[in-house]
Amino acid sequence: MVGRKRKAASEKPPPIKDGKRARAKDDLISTVLAAPGTAARLLHRDLSLLAFNERVLAMAARADVPLAERLRYLCIVSSNLDEFFEVRLSDLIDEMREEGGWVPTAARWGEFALISERAHGLVDRQYALFNDVVMPALGRSGIVVVNHASRTPAQKRWVREYFEREVRPLLSPIGLDPAHPFPLVMNKALNFICQLEGKDAFGRAATIAIVKVPRVLPRVIPLPPRLSEGKHAFVMLSSVIRSHLQELFPGRAVAGFSQFRVTRDSDLSVDEREVSNLRQALRMELTQRHFGNAVRLEVLRTCPPPLESLLREQFQLPRESVYRVDGPVNLVRLNQLVDHVVQPQQRFKPFVPAWPDRLRPAGEGASVFDAIRQGDILLHHPFQSFEPVIEFLRQAAHDPKVVSIRMTLYRTGAASVLVDLLIEAARRGKEVTVIVELKARFDEEANIDLAERLEQVGAQVVYGVVGLKIHAKLLLVLRREEDEPAGRRRKPLPARLAHYAHLGTGNYHPSTTKLYTDFGMLTANVALCADVERVFMHLTSLTRVEKLTHLWLAPFALHKRVLAAIAHEARLAAAGKPGRIIAKMNALIDEATINALYAASQAGVKIDLIVRGACSLRPGVKGLSENIRVRSVVGRLLEHHRIYYFRNGGADDVYLSSADWMGRNLFRRIEVAWPVLDRKLKQRVIDEGLKIYLDDNVDAWTLATTGEYRLARPRPGTRLVQAQRALLLKLAADPGAG
Repeated sequence: MVGRKRKAASEKPPPIKDGKRARAKDDLISTVLAAPGTAARLLHRDLSLLAFNERVLAMAARADVPLAERLRYLCIVSSNLDEFFEVRLSDLIDEMREEGGWVPTAARWGEFALISERAHGLVDRQYALFNDVVMPALGRSGIVVVNHASRTPAQKRWVREYFEREVRPLLSPIGLDPAHPFPLVMNKALNFICQLEGKDAFGRAATIAIVKVPRVLPRVIPLPPRLSEGKHAFVMLSSVIRSHLQELFPGRAVAGFSQFRVTRDSDLSVDEREVSNLRQALRMELTQRHFGNAVRLEVLRTCPPPLESLLREQFQLPRESVYRVDGPVNLVRLNQLVDHVVQPQQRFKPFVPAWPDRLRPAGEGASVFDAIRQGDILLHHPFQSFEPVIEFLRQAAHDPKVVSIRMTLYRTGAASVLVDLLIEAARRGKEVTVIVELKARFDEEANIDLAERLEQVGAQVVYGVVGLKIHAKLLLVLRREEDEPAGRRRKPLPARLAHYAHLGTGNYHPSTTKLYTDFGMLTANVALCADVERVFMHLTSLTRVEKLTHLWLAPFALHKRVLAAIAHEARLAAAGKPGRIIAKMNALIDEATINALYAASQAGVKIDLIVRGACSLRPGVKGLSENIRVRSVVGRLLEHHRIYYFRNGGADDVYLSSADWMGRNLFRRIEVAWPVLDRKLKQRVIDEGLKIYLDDNVDAWTLATTGEYRLARPRPGTRLVQAQRALLLKLAADPGAG
């Protein structure tokens, strides 16, 4: 059964019955607001997410960031806000929406108003930075977007020719009347709404028309060099249409118009207990994703008030959900402009990731398996290449001694060399089992397609566990090997199955591994590989997982192990011994984990948390969290690794994981955390993944008790430490940015 409620063509949302969609446990924290004059124990999750985007926006304001990259950060903020409204705020809005209008409780409305005020402020600052700083600076560097008013006669002629040749044939203006009601508008699609004067061809005074902007056309169009006046000149598709809008309505006058874009609830919901074919159910749901309930409306700052009112009524949105913007309605599409910029000084200098020393000689005939047998290999992406993982799978696919490959796939991209290699392995007769997470948000369609490709060549494809997402990153290879002869015995011992594994904190996605910081490990450790094999057996057979030696597995043990490790540090500190916790992750939301950290702080444990995004823990509160410091690092690369460090009386336990400390990761996903057992590699993780980030005083922000983030400022005379730059200089084959 598909759980998402969809609207009819009238756009009016369905009534929400007694069973309003309840947000999960970790989401409920976002409703915790401090009473006047007091400080809540927990920070507001959604406000914390918006604060993260404010830190991203700050990158666009930095003079030391190349101009084209500053524009890209503006685009990233827009992309992040799209997902924030589609997934996060849509839950709150659905709870407030009632048949015939909005009838929220005072608490719900207060929460929504607070979030909306913060979001509006963020968007206003984003467009001010776009209009007043970034685009003028790009113009001075020779990169210009030419609007209609500033085009030369020759440029206007070229734009007209382009419009007639490429654009007009794809436009179908829709005049609204009883036979032509307001059309269904797709999620995040760009449209024009026009107010017309005069009568239509049938003598009627129909005043409103909608023009959908074709998605198949580029939004940023380069002008020919002969018309660019020595610059790199571009026009926006929206500007091309706006310049010729009047021509779409012969005999009528366009009295007013605006671009508009509606964001819709896009979180898919499938009741896996009531479907016999999850893949088919998701395919059906995907066809409706673009038409979920409206949650945000973006219009031009100059949009006539009657048109805004009409749109608000059509999409059943309050005034707070309307965002009037001073510029392109969808800044995300300006990524196309960034991609056109060829001046190297306007982009980050490219770097070449390195191969680890033990694998560097790997070439023709060199065996990755031989290298792994010598000891665990730690890979720190993107400073070190992801290619060794691809080479590991490539050799496994082609090696006649390999008999079995098992792998989890969460996000791989639409075209993936890893999927191609799995297909090749299956064609070569190997036992290939792939656990594909069909419900990876916004990658569902790509994952369904790759699952079907794998099944067509005989691979065993499993879709995971009912009610849980498979988020663990695991790859296991079984290889038939002969033991070396012992002593003078010339006859080799019988062949055995040797296990090799890769475990990662990030996705098996060759593109994002060039942008996200993550750790991966190649290992032939017998106990670790045995644990990985047990996890695969659990996921495919759905039997109870056997006791694991090293891995912490969610949703069964990971949360308990984390709480136990925190409590152990608290006991040590209470006994007068040093207690120390350092953890790095993308988000910290789980209330039980936060309370355990509070208790450890009160016991005297020194705690440092490096949390990229949302953090609901309030640090520095006397008597509660005065021993806890929280920082966030936002730089050129997206911080993504999850690292848990517990001093444990000097044992220095280090775990790498796919899991953030959020309810969804700890209770509603299959996740793993695994220990780094090799002492040298453990120290590498501490040095490269934790210490350098605690020393960062360029890209780091510290979280204040108030919930505000402050950019770290080095004390006078202190050397500058920029973690990502330092790691590029240390690890990359050619650091580029160094």
